[in-house]
Amino acid sequence: MDSFNRPVIKLKKSPLQIILNSLGIIAFSGTIFYTLLSWGDLPPRIPTHFNAAGEVDGMGSKGSIWALPVIGLILWIGLTILENYPHVYNYINLTKETAERQYKNAVLMVNILKNLIIVLFSYLTWVGIQIGKGHQEGLGIWFLPVFLVLILGTVIFFIVRSVRIS
Repeated sequence: MDSFNRPVIKLKKSPLQIILNSLGIIAFSGTIFYTLLSWGDLPPRIPTHFNAAGEVDGMGSKGSIWALPVIGLILWIGLTILENYPHVYNYINLTKETAERQYKNAVLMVNILKNLIIVLFSYLTWVGIQIGKGHQEGLGIWFLPVFLVLILGTVIFFIVRSVRIS
């Protein structure tokens, strides 16, 4: 089935999607609130980049603390919009019989990824503030492997699930 003949199906948000969206919004809101509360205590220079070992390897002005929340919010909004158009995604062996299940699978993957991203960006913002205040030295060696497992694991899980549906 080519992309021009795909059925357009309006999907209702699942309870899991609603819970994940709520958690993402709570994490983001908490980050904004905490950043505003901490603003006066931040030094002029804060960490802006970390190496693979979780050590700070880049510094910037304290205003750069807003970069990740802004990027995270833009991604979250964009992916939220994308969730409403599953018929434009790329699928393997999509048929009229499997379309609704494939759409639900793909939409759930996008939902989980967008909320993982906003939570991870919120965590990175929090860590940047903690380091700026002198309460922490870096992300730690486990951040990158955990981040990669969460993101890549989600994508792999849903691709495998999509193949099984088709």
